[in-house]
Amino acid sequence: MEYRKLGNSSVKVSAISIGAWLTFGNTVEEKLTHNILDAAVDNGINFVDVADVYALGKAESVVGTWLKDRDRSKLIVSSKVYWPMSKDVNDRGLSRKHIIESVEKSLKRLQTDYLDIYFCHRYDEETPLEETVRAMDDLVHQGKVLYWGTSVWEADQLRDAIDICQDHFLYRPQVEQPRYNMFDRNIEDKIIRSAAENGMGLVVFSPLGQGVLTGKYNDSIPLGSRGADAEWLPEYLTESYLQKVRKLTSLANDLQLSMSQLALVWVLRKPEISSAITGATDIKHVESNIRAIEALPLLTKDVMDAIDTILN
Repeated sequence: MEYRKLGNSSVKVSAISIGAWLTFGNTVEEKLTHNILDAAVDNGINFVDVADVYALGKAESVVGTWLKDRDRSKLIVSSKVYWPMSKDVNDRGLSRKHIIESVEKSLKRLQTDYLDIYFCHRYDEETPLEETVRAMDDLVHQGKVLYWGTSVWEADQLRDAIDICQDHFLYRPQVEQPRYNMFDRNIEDKIIRSAAENGMGLVVFSPLGQGVLTGKYNDSIPLGSRGADAEWLPEYLTESYLQKVRKLTSLANDLQLSMSQLALVWVLRKPEISSAITGATDIKHVESNIRAIEALPLLTKDVMDAIDTILN
């Protein structure tokens, strides 16, 4: 496993991490979740990413029952706050009230005294940014959060938060969590540059394009897969995208890689990326994904040119 610094901080996260979105507390039962997490940690993963809204708290609870029996100091555990957790008008957003109350609930479900990273899970247009930043700063001073970050914020929003922190000597956001994969390269325009300029690391989600970039949909939609679930139908599950994945899969085979490994190593080729957050419904997914980092030397100029040609 390779470990990368989280921006300008000294803390290091595994280049491949494990996330709970759509899986833990939802489609993957508790015992298998624990086995997957054990396999991840045993193979060098130290970063586990959760959110309060994932399965409306169940993901945190399932991870929490596993976490209590692990050496907490060796793990980087993150959660998030923003999305509605109930019908209560104040149980949402990035107000001081919601942040302070939500972190306590997340800590209780995760059965831990602190979060290594706490993400603002979107930008809140209804709450003054200074209110949000000061609340996160308070959590750091209280020791309940070691580093705070943002998720899917725009470049100007990141700069505004940094400016407030500099003006008032507050703890700065240390990490941004955007979506990034072969089919969604939006962050290459401004986000990567803004994060780097402000000393923020990037931990990206959906590096496998909601499963489409694993190649499992190349021929058909497997029963029980995300593509068979209308609620979570991958946006890339169209013939035009699948044609590209088939060509990429052929290239991966030539390199003796799986399609998943090619997609992951392509994301991790950028030094600004601290970690790629992967999901798993089986131990074999974890073991395969972890080996992707070994393939970095294979991304020669010719290979990158071939990928760009396929992606057009």
